[in-house]
Amino acid sequence: MYPDQYWNRQRGAGLPIALFIITVLALIVTSMAQQQESTGAAVSQQILSQRAFYAAESGAQAAVTEALYGSGCGSVPGSLSFTGRGLNGCSTSLSCSVVRADIEGDAADEDVYTLVSTGQCGVGTEQATREIEVRVR
Repeated sequence: MYPDQYWNRQRGAGLPIALFIITVLALIVTSMAQQQESTGAAVSQQILSQRAFYAAESGAQAAVTEALYGSGCGSVPGSLSFTGRGLNGCSTSLSCSVVRADIEGDAADEDVYTLVSTGQCGVGTEQATREIEVRVR
């Protein structure tokens, strides 16, 4: 038995196939990791966006209360900062304008307030801003 004769006759494709399979699996694992990372970032941004919306809505509600039951636009604060659990780290910028108009056509002018509330949450690149406009009389 001469072992040298058998080594020359062996011609297999096992090594190239194994390298190909390993390369394909590595690419699949890498793409799945990148997809998982982008999904996590999207969820984080969506949570910030919802918090900014609720901050804007809370600011609008506070502005409506001040405009209707306070001394008009003069009592609406320029900004609010939140310290509660849900909106901690969020802030709201408020603006108010008033127009006197005959709304019901009875020759009696009424005050119509336009309130704009801009909620902002997060800092730097991780930031979301939402704006709500409310008209009340």
